[in-house]
Amino acid sequence: MDKDSRRTWAEIDLRALEHNYSTLRAMLPEGCRLLAPVKADAYGHGAVSVARRLEELGVDYLAVACLEEGIELRRAGVEVPILILGYTEPVWARELIDHRLTQGVFEEETARALSQAAMGAGGTITVHMKVDTGMSRLGLLCDERDLDGTAESIQRMYALPGLNWEGIFTHFSHADGSEEYTMLQFTRFLDLLGRLEEQGVTFKIRHCAASAAVLNYPCTYLDMVRPGIAFYGHYPDPSCEGLDGPGLEPLMTLKTRVVSVKTLHAGTAVSYGRTHTLEKETRLAVLAIGYGDGLPRACSDKLRVWVGGGYATVVGRICMDLCMADVTALPHVKPGDVVEIYGPHVPVEEAAALAGTIQYELLCNVNKRVPRLYTQTLDRPQS
Repeated sequence: MDKDSRRTWAEIDLRALEHNYSTLRAMLPEGCRLLAPVKADAYGHGAVSVARRLEELGVDYLAVACLEEGIELRRAGVEVPILILGYTEPVWARELIDHRLTQGVFEEETARALSQAAMGAGGTITVHMKVDTGMSRLGLLCDERDLDGTAESIQRMYALPGLNWEGIFTHFSHADGSEEYTMLQFTRFLDLLGRLEEQGVTFKIRHCAASAAVLNYPCTYLDMVRPGIAFYGHYPDPSCEGLDGPGLEPLMTLKTRVVSVKTLHAGTAVSYGRTHTLEKETRLAVLAIGYGDGLPRACSDKLRVWVGGGYATVVGRICMDLCMADVTALPHVKPGDVVEIYGPHVPVEEAAALAGTIQYELLCNVNKRVPRLYTQTLDRPQS
């Protein structure tokens, strides 16, 4: 299917990916590894294509959320090391070994089960220890009250056979908003590392900095960083974009087509629930995109799109496969015209704010039925 026959599609600019990779790499000191998270289908951008390009560029590590995501990349020929950030049942030890996947470990019981499974499978599993310094999610508790117990637990796990303890990591919960809390988490992590080193327990790769910390706190880089949303051209805190940011470029432009244009009289109700009544005679364009494609219904009657050289506002409730936009001020708009939903004229951050969420969610929510078209450069508006 060529682009001209698509109803709705997402253009992914691999040149922008290369730019972001180079920008992030240039921020790092010599020897610091760069990990690219490609979980959730590379934040909606297509994990296989993005991972292949990143491998060509020289990325040191990739990260996924689950075993299935890692196997998908291996079957696609991706050879770079891959870290599974989420939980994998020890029963899948054989698959971890065969596909050379690095597994995150969060507790001693699981580590023991994984060790036994690895020994039973006749191999070794590379693992990274996850510690919880204040995210209250996965990881061994690592605060002032639990530091000693966690250090002792890690020492026991470190001695287990069948496991190659390559790395240790934590995750910051508020690096885009609170320096005080981020430094508290970082100090807890460093204190644990110091306690372990005293006992001869060391790790080749220590990492804790995701996008916000990479952009704000170089002191947290350690042996590897793992910026996520930054790889895809967005800032964790959209208010920072264009201010002190390093000049990241968004990869995705989400587009659809006008499928119908008609003039409706004043007083006409639009879409489900009749939540919008036209106040004057209006030209409405029907667009071939809806919440079934990932366009949030919460943007109904709010979102502006770019079509025919100008902005048009969505009118009425967004439907599963369609939505309507007021093109009265754009008399040349006609069926077949291309409409930008997110992109250089309509940043995804705008839609996220209208929907009361974050840009991560909207990018990830672009549905699988929306084909991804990979390009080397996109036409971007002149500043």
